[in-house]
Amino acid sequence: MKIKHITAAMLVAAGAGFAQSASAQDLAVKPLADLRLRYESVDQQGLAQPEADAVTARLRAGVEARTGPLSALVEGQGTLRLAGNAFDGLTGAANRPLIADPENVALYRAQIAYRAPSFAVTAGRQRIMLDDERFVGGVGFRQNGQTFDAVRAEWTGLPGLRADVSYVWQVRTIWGVDGTGARPRSIDGDNILASLSAKTPLGTLTGFGYLVDQDEAGVQGYRLSSQSYGARFSGAQKLSANTKLGYAFSYARQSDYRRNPNDYTADYWLADLILDLSTLKLNAGYEVLGASDGTALTSFQTPLGTNFKFQGWADKFLATPPNGVRDLYAGASYGWQGVTVQAAFHRFESDRLDQHYGDEINLLASVKRKKTTISARFAHYDAKTFATDTSKFWLQLDWAL
Repeated sequence: MKIKHITAAMLVAAGAGFAQSASAQDLAVKPLADLRLRYESVDQQGLAQPEADAVTARLRAGVEARTGPLSALVEGQGTLRLAGNAFDGLTGAANRPLIADPENVALYRAQIAYRAPSFAVTAGRQRIMLDDERFVGGVGFRQNGQTFDAVRAEWTGLPGLRADVSYVWQVRTIWGVDGTGARPRSIDGDNILASLSAKTPLGTLTGFGYLVDQDEAGVQGYRLSSQSYGARFSGAQKLSANTKLGYAFSYARQSDYRRNPNDYTADYWLADLILDLSTLKLNAGYEVLGASDGTALTSFQTPLGTNFKFQGWADKFLATPPNGVRDLYAGASYGWQGVTVQAAFHRFESDRLDQHYGDEINLLASVKRKKTTISARFAHYDAKTFATDTSKFWLQLDWAL
């Protein structure tokens, strides 16, 4: 019997156990709701119609019930396009820029969890966000987030140690229920996401192995299936009463996996520093997604990551180019009483053949008051040898219960 069938039986059994437990103990019920309204505009050179915009609204609503160590959560998600002329990846004119927020009504999460002091297991459709979400994340910026049909076990049985293992049999993508072809609503596969972390006086050391099985022929002909093994070290040290230095270093090696027809190996490197001066933060870093021999999709890929967070908001490197990418970046942010302003600069080069891809600037201003956040965001990519000049602007309202 396949693990996902066993998991379905577990969910039924857990549901019965939850009902029995709830009848004997106090039941805490928490409503879930968040609303997002966003305007996005794109000016992307090289297309027949280089300008596009979209106004979209996204509502998530659900409920979480807890009794003792058991919990159950159900949450739906709906995305509506209110106005605009952009290509959403599924509908509209493909000769316009892509704004990847198609209309959607779907089950976002449905999970049952058991949580003890040193052990937790979660089964069902759930969010999984590991470390900085570079390899595995929820793609939170897009209106339709990414979730996983999975069983996840977390263990903290020894002081300072933590083990986290997930088996994922289906990835629910940002393309929603109408997704198809190369942009499907879901991607089947036997994915294993595992890590072991140890706390030290200087930070947390994590070893990980991510086996990604993209078992859908329409998704790059299985060429995004990979196995990545590596380590990450992150922490922070206080320099004075109001100053601390944060740091993160990571290395991983990736190769083909399962039905991937390519034969390749590629390396990943990250060095990131943050100087925290209370209200002012300065950061700089260098990230490398390495190349193999220059064949398409033999460079280091992160198909399950929240890739919008990395290598600029213009989304030029959601898929790593055949020659890899090296990102040298620096930025600053200032926050005070719910007001935040941020700026960053990226210089992009290839990992092989010494190409200067282009440069990008990112700007952000946001105001948070209680449950409401209003933000304005801007990105401009100045192309040199890769892609085309692109400017993007977002105005967004978020409210969460």
